[in-house]
Amino acid sequence: MRLQVASYNIHRGFGRDGRYEPQRILQVLQELDADIIALQEVDLLRPGTPQILPWLAARTNLTAVAGMVQSKPEGDYGNALLTRFPIKEVRRWDLSVGTHEPRGVLDLDVNWNGRSIRVLNTHLGLWPRERFKQVQRLLELLDVRRPDLTLLMGDLNEWQVRGKLLQGLRRMFGSPAAPVTFPARWPLLALDRIWAAPASALVAIQAHRTILSRNASDHLPVRAEIALEDSLT
Repeated sequence: MRLQVASYNIHRGFGRDGRYEPQRILQVLQELDADIIALQEVDLLRPGTPQILPWLAARTNLTAVAGMVQSKPEGDYGNALLTRFPIKEVRRWDLSVGTHEPRGVLDLDVNWNGRSIRVLNTHLGLWPRERFKQVQRLLELLDVRRPDLTLLMGDLNEWQVRGKLLQGLRRMFGSPAAPVTFPARWPLLALDRIWAAPASALVAIQAHRTILSRNASDHLPVRAEIALEDSLT
C-alpha cells in the first residue's frame, strides 16, 4: 500500500491572473487526490468571515489542521495541512527571525494503517541568512529515528538544490529530485520540496502540471509517492 502526498503554496487563493478564486485551488486539490496535503500561504480568517481552509476540507472530505504564523486585525495567516488519516498529535513551532515576516512549522503525528508518520509543513523566509537560521531550528526539531516515517514538506524558498544552506537536511533526507515549481506558468525554480526519511520511502516525485494548476496559484504543487519497505509490494 502506498501513500500519496503533496505540497502546495496556494497564494491565499489568488491565481496568476490576480483573481481570488478558491474554486480553482479546490479543483487542483481534487486533481492531486493526495492523502496528505501541506498548504502554505493560507488565510486563516476569524469567525464571521469567509474561511478557505474549512471550505476546502469539507469539499475534499479531509481533516484540516491550521498552523497560524501571523495574526492581524483582519485575520490570521499561515500554513495548514489536510489529511485523510487519524491525527495523533499537533505541534506548532515558531521559526521567525528578527524583524522578518513571521514564519513557522506545523508538526503533526498521524497514523497510517498502524504506522507512525511525522509530517512537518513549513514556509521558509526570503533571505539566505534568515533561511539558514530556520534550517538550523528545523534540524533541532527533527528526530527522524522516532517514527516509522518522517515527511518534510513546504515552500523552502531555496532554489540552490545542492547549496550549503540545505546540507544538514540532505544528511537526514538524502537528495531527492527537486522539480521546478515557480513561477507556475513557466517554472524555473525548485522552491517547493517533499523529503522523506527513510529516503528509500520516497518512490517518485514530480511537479503537478496541468492547465488549471498553471493558473490557480503562482506556484505549482509538488506531488510524491511514498512507500515503506514492508508495503512496497
